[in-house]
Amino acid sequence: MEKQEDTGKRLIDEEQDDFDAIIVGSGYGGSVASFRLAMAGIKVCLVEKGRQWESHDFATDSLEIMSTVRMENRNLSFSFGPKDALFQVYEHNDSLAAVACGLGGGSLINAGVMLPTPVRARRNPKWPKEWERDWDICEASAAAMLRVQSVPVRFPVAKVMGGIANGEIEDGSQDMKLSINFDLEEPPSNPMKPQQMGSCLACGNCLAGCPYNAKNSTDKNYILSAIQAGCMVKTQCEVKCVVKNPYVSSQDVKTSGKSRRWFVYLNEVDYITADFVILSAGVFGTTQILFQSQMRGLNLSDALGCGFSCNGNTVAFLAGSPAPLNSYGLVRKKILETPFQLRPGPAISSSYTSSLGFTIQNAVLPTAYPYLLFKGITTYGWPTGYWFFHGIIDKLKHFAGFKSSQAMVLNAMGYDEGDGKIMFEKSTNKICFSPPRDPLLPRKVEAFQKLTKKLGGILFLSRYRSTSVHLLGGCNASSDPSQGVCNSVGQVFDPKAAAAVAEHVSRHLVKDVIEYKNKKGIDDVAKTVDKNLKSTQRSMVVIKETMKGYIGGMPCTAYLKMKMNSQNLQGFDYTNSVMEDSHSLLRGKVGGCVVFTAIDKDTLHVIDGDVDLCQVDSRTPYTQYMRYRILLAASSGLRYILEGKKIMNPFLFALYAWRETTTLHVTFKNVSGNGLRDEVTNLTGELKLSVIELLKSLMTLEGNRRINFACLLTQSVLRTYILQIPRRGHNDCDLPDSYHKHYPSSSVHEIKAEDGRIICCRQWKFGQTPRRLKGEKQLNPVLLLNGYSIESYWLPTEPNDLVRTLLEEGHETWLLQSRLHPLNPADNFTIEDIGRYDIPAAIGKILELHGHNIKVHIVAHCAGGLAIHIALMGGHISATHIASLSCTNSSMFFKLNALATFKMWLPLVPVSMAILGKNNILPLLETSETSFRHHLLRCIARFIPRYERCTCNECEVLSGVFGNAFWHQNISPTVHHWIYRENTTRLPMAGFPHLRKICNSGFIVDSHGNNSYLIHPERMKLSTLYISGGRSLLVTPETSFLANKYMKMHQPGFRHERVVVDGFGHSDLLIGEESDKKVFPHILSHIRLAEQGKNGVISSGEKYSKESLAWEDDFYSASRGFGSSWYSQRIVVLLMLLWVVIMLISLFL
Repeated sequence: MEKQEDTGKRLIDEEQDDFDAIIVGSGYGGSVASFRLAMAGIKVCLVEKGRQWESHDFATDSLEIMSTVRMENRNLSFSFGPKDALFQVYEHNDSLAAVACGLGGGSLINAGVMLPTPVRARRNPKWPKEWERDWDICEASAAAMLRVQSVPVRFPVAKVMGGIANGEIEDGSQDMKLSINFDLEEPPSNPMKPQQMGSCLACGNCLAGCPYNAKNSTDKNYILSAIQAGCMVKTQCEVKCVVKNPYVSSQDVKTSGKSRRWFVYLNEVDYITADFVILSAGVFGTTQILFQSQMRGLNLSDALGCGFSCNGNTVAFLAGSPAPLNSYGLVRKKILETPFQLRPGPAISSSYTSSLGFTIQNAVLPTAYPYLLFKGITTYGWPTGYWFFHGIIDKLKHFAGFKSSQAMVLNAMGYDEGDGKIMFEKSTNKICFSPPRDPLLPRKVEAFQKLTKKLGGILFLSRYRSTSVHLLGGCNASSDPSQGVCNSVGQVFDPKAAAAVAEHVSRHLVKDVIEYKNKKGIDDVAKTVDKNLKSTQRSMVVIKETMKGYIGGMPCTAYLKMKMNSQNLQGFDYTNSVMEDSHSLLRGKVGGCVVFTAIDKDTLHVIDGDVDLCQVDSRTPYTQYMRYRILLAASSGLRYILEGKKIMNPFLFALYAWRETTTLHVTFKNVSGNGLRDEVTNLTGELKLSVIELLKSLMTLEGNRRINFACLLTQSVLRTYILQIPRRGHNDCDLPDSYHKHYPSSSVHEIKAEDGRIICCRQWKFGQTPRRLKGEKQLNPVLLLNGYSIESYWLPTEPNDLVRTLLEEGHETWLLQSRLHPLNPADNFTIEDIGRYDIPAAIGKILELHGHNIKVHIVAHCAGGLAIHIALMGGHISATHIASLSCTNSSMFFKLNALATFKMWLPLVPVSMAILGKNNILPLLETSETSFRHHLLRCIARFIPRYERCTCNECEVLSGVFGNAFWHQNISPTVHHWIYRENTTRLPMAGFPHLRKICNSGFIVDSHGNNSYLIHPERMKLSTLYISGGRSLLVTPETSFLANKYMKMHQPGFRHERVVVDGFGHSDLLIGEESDKKVFPHILSHIRLAEQGKNGVISSGEKYSKESLAWEDDFYSASRGFGSSWYSQRIVVLLMLLWVVIMLISLFL
């Protein structure tokens, strides 16, 4: 039998978590369903909250029974006792309910009485009419399986009751048939030894569980037969809820485990899957599961919890009677001393039905029951306050053998109004209840009083209204959802999951499952499973995290429970584990809930999720990611995905370690295809783990590997921040041999600039596009201006670079390879030279080929953007030849982050130029022949701090010189390889002195540092688009903000746009894998509007207000990129100074 320890909460084996049908609860309903389905060859799993009880486990004295009871008092909001206790007692207001918990359900502790169902009950309108047809057949089948037998003798209490009942009760007694074995009379020699089946010893202890294995509880027949037929049984697994499979629709179900229609959650994290779910967990269990499922989006009838009906039970206790009742249970010694016919007998051995509408049964008190519970604590005693003394005196009389010490329990069962209600408290996740009204109560009490007069003694009436079984386990049956939860065959109306209670429903279940499997073509995979099947317990750690923050500017709190597990840790070397990839103990599943009242007033529950606390990307081998992916369900049926990651980079002596390890960058979006809401939710934000919550998480760590988990997590963090050892190398990718062949052909034009320098322009001509075929107007050409050294537009390894995109749009495309391009480098130049000579020469060549009436679209990046603004504002080219201008991370302004600003402030550039000497071109390839000066400069560049490190030496050198040009996770390995191994093989350093002056000024200046350009805004008569990366690495979004504001103020008659693209840094705006989806559309839209003539002078009513522009502030001023907050700006400068001091000291030493 597979078990789930309450404290361990282990994961279900992945190989055994997929079934055709899952049955929840193992009482009469669940056991019958599991047997019938398993016999039909269906792969079935029976899930039971309680444990398996053997005969020797049942209590035989008052001390033992206390350990088998769990009490939940709703009035005082407290509970005690084990969760899987055999007796589950619920008290709410004036009501008391007792539920059995164990493999076999109520059959373990009830009297096993099986009487024919009264005609009056069968005609009750709440029972479906369809059930009447085969009712007798189902009753006969159940009686055969339970091996029902008649009581062999009339025991003392039956004789006494038979003598007086005929005068007090109008109808006579009924022949008692019990699911108890009366075949043998002799007691077993060793009652603790397990046996197949014992014989009833008439000890009277049935209601505490038969200690002699004589009761035919369902675990000995239905469940045993189901296991032999292939049913899997999982005990000590409490089902929390049932959720529709979030990954597939019920119309498109495949044969894989993830394709089952239903997820059955055993706790907040673990679930098993099935196509059919049968809920038979009793009145409260079934209703609670359905309520919790409803909170997670399961669409259920509004009648859930309404129409609560009981057996109409009324319990009383008769004590101090002189009649020879013999209704006290016997201990083993007394059994051997008492003849069989004089023993108490079974718990109930006689039953009497009255024409008034109720049945009276007498019951024997087990020896394990504390009698005082029936004298005043749970009853009204007579006289008031006398019950305690009466209990003591009565007990002494009983031990002494006085005749006036006899007692018994009386139970009157009738029919109530069925107007009770079961409710669910969301704050506590528990149910509360109000039993139905009992119109026969006065008549029952009157009958008890008459019996008491005949028998003598004192009558103790219950002070609680008792609750018992309910139609279909708490789910009203009806013909439509407005009146009930289930239909006539026991299926919950909307989700089609079943709540089985008897043979009739099981017959329909078998038919439904087989029809479904035949329809979907699912093979029978049921296998015979040993009853005592064990599986290796996985190593596991449970962590609780509470993170608070804002998503989309709205408060949000996540209460997460993470279960980290490992298949096998034996023989694992924790000393060397830090050198390996993420260990399985650092990966796991996520449960819990999220409170996000701005989205949904109810709590959002996690229905699936996974976490990896040490995920590594081969593109960023030095960076450690803690990734979370959570699927949330709302009670409205909507589902959301919350994805987040903590990004841990080894920068400047773990400067950001605390912030990075406690800040989860999240995106929150709704799942498409719900069919419930058309709005699209896509929010971003941050959730943070406070110091107090972190300490709580550490203190509440659970699991048998929590120490190993703490060691692994600590080692991974130390490796990231202190050792800084890459987890994976930046493997060189194999480029296809034919990638150049598939790229559009181009021609190269060598152009002589005005200063005599030879530059190159690469031209791509478009073919016979649909525009040309229709005779439409030819689109203007586009001139692309690269940044400093790195190629940004022409990427032969990528299917969707900007060159291909523009060609597909129908534009002839030109790429300027200026004097700072690695394929055409110069020893001595400035950024001003590119704007003064190279760009005018390239535009002149285009006008020469197409005529002077044509206009050119300009797309520029970084240094190229600086150069085009110098060309325009310096008067070297006219804005009349420019159709539109699009700049990425550049403009007439150039604002850097704190680290880049500090590097430019330091004399690193002059020192570098002095080291290089006359040869200002730095070879980047490791295989290149270099001088000592070049080698020295490359070594220095590698030691300069940068936010993101790389295992590629060429990338390390270039990022040391510039700073990180892109986020590695945004670009493909093929682009990374092509740029650093084939394209950017040389770095012309001559332009750095001028670039340093521009950076320190914050705007374009001439080579002498003078402001010669911003004073000429009248030369910028054109429409502009400025694009910045939202996660800045080098150039901040302030660059585009100031430029856009400048243009709106000085050229209000033209269209000016500004876009900040989240998740991008610098060059990855153009070379990123997602650039064609997130960046290029903005450029194309800007160019299209210009082609349509919508970039001209706009109406005066639409012109930008200078007053509003003066008030305008940048939304991205507190950028989510690196080095933008006051914290980072000041601390980075101080730590950089410390680094400089350390470097100087090391040089002198």
